[in-house]
Amino acid sequence: MGIPDPAVPGTAPATRQLATPTITPGYDAAAVAARNMTFSAGTTLARGIPVGLSEGLADAPEWRRSGSGGGGTNVYLKSDGCQVAAKVSANQWPLVKGDDRESTAALFAYLDPTILPKYLKPAVLRWGGEPGRPGPTVDVLVLERAARPAGRAAVVLARVFGTAGSSVYASVSCPSAPALAAARADVERLLTVVPPSE
Repeated sequence: MGIPDPAVPGTAPATRQLATPTITPGYDAAAVAARNMTFSAGTTLARGIPVGLSEGLADAPEWRRSGSGGGGTNVYLKSDGCQVAAKVSANQWPLVKGDDRESTAALFAYLDPTILPKYLKPAVLRWGGEPGRPGPTVDVLVLERAARPAGRAAVVLARVFGTAGSSVYASVSCPSAPALAAARADVERLLTVVPPSE
C-alpha cells in the first residue's frame, strides 16, 4: 500500500483558516514530546519536521526485523507467523484536511476509496518516552479486517500529522484473531512514534 508521492504537484496544505507559523521563538520540542499527542494537539508540532518510528519491536521476544519492504517500510516477523509493516512518510501535504483526524481518514481513503470514516476506530501508540516505562500516547485511527476462511486477520493503524506534513502507518497481519490481538498489543506497547526533536 503506497503513500502519496512527494513529487505530486499541488502539494500546498489545504486549510480552512489562516495559517500561522508553528515554529516561533521559544518553541519547546521537549514540552510537546512530554504531552499526549491527541488529534487536536497536532498543531503544536513544528511545521514540516517529520515524526519518526522506533525500532523497539525488533528487540521484543519472539519478534525479529526482516529487512525493509518497498518505499522504506520496515518489516517485522513474529515466531507465530504474524507480520508488521511500519513506515513513516514525509511531504504528506496532499492529505492534509481540516484537522489530523480528518487527514488520517483521508489517508485511509487514499489507500482504499471504499474505506469510510465510520469504519475507523480510535486507538493510541506510544509517543516518545522511555522504553518499558509509562509515557505519553499519540492518537491514531485503526481499520480492523476480520479473518476470512483460510485467510489472515489484520489491522492497520495510521496517523497523519498535518502541521508536520508527515504520517505513520503500521499494518499487522496474523494467521488467527487471537494471534492478531497479541501482536497488536505488542505494536501498541513497543512501536513508539518519535516526536520531532526540533
